[in-house]
Amino acid sequence: MSEDRATVFVVDDDLSMRRSLEALLRSVGHDVQLFASAQEFMHAPRSDAPGCLVLDVRLPGMSGLTFQQELTKAGVALPIIFITGHGDVPMTVRAMKAGAAEFLTKPFDDQVLLDAIHAAIERDRERRREEASLATLQARYRELTERERQVMKLVVVGRVNKQIAAELGLSVVTVKVHRGQVMRKMLAKSVAELVRMADRLGIPSTA
Repeated sequence: MSEDRATVFVVDDDLSMRRSLEALLRSVGHDVQLFASAQEFMHAPRSDAPGCLVLDVRLPGMSGLTFQQELTKAGVALPIIFITGHGDVPMTVRAMKAGAAEFLTKPFDDQVLLDAIHAAIERDRERRREEASLATLQARYRELTERERQVMKLVVVGRVNKQIAAELGLSVVTVKVHRGQVMRKMLAKSVAELVRMADRLGIPSTA
């Protein structure tokens, strides 16, 4: 997973606009992939790198706003920067509510677009880092035995060893062993850190 070189995907049915955007984006070091329609984007192989999507609102076939919905359904999480020559307030509100990173009306200043793209790429990098971190945490959790998971769930809701022992029908010594294993396997330095991990894993931290 590349963290340095980003890819900007451009979907616009105007060939001159695609070429203009490609020249601009390559001049500042981005990889660029160009598409004339939403359908072309969906059917093409795409690089697995941090990036964003520069998307024209008015496209042949599927509109940009409808395409935004389809991407969400397909689990494609690329930040979207809409560009349009016919923007209006309701359209902008709809796009932003659906998660668009930016909505620019043509003609726009090159630097405004580049700033929006930079912000969107950083947003995508952060999402990818968060997903990778969560996947690592989930892998650690899967390494716990069923008993260790039971102990962890009780630890994060604030039970002390004696209470955990009573609830699970174990000795306090055995609970301490399981608790130590949980902390070791999860790489948690404190109960507070374990609670934060449980929260990210969707494990309730209140009784």
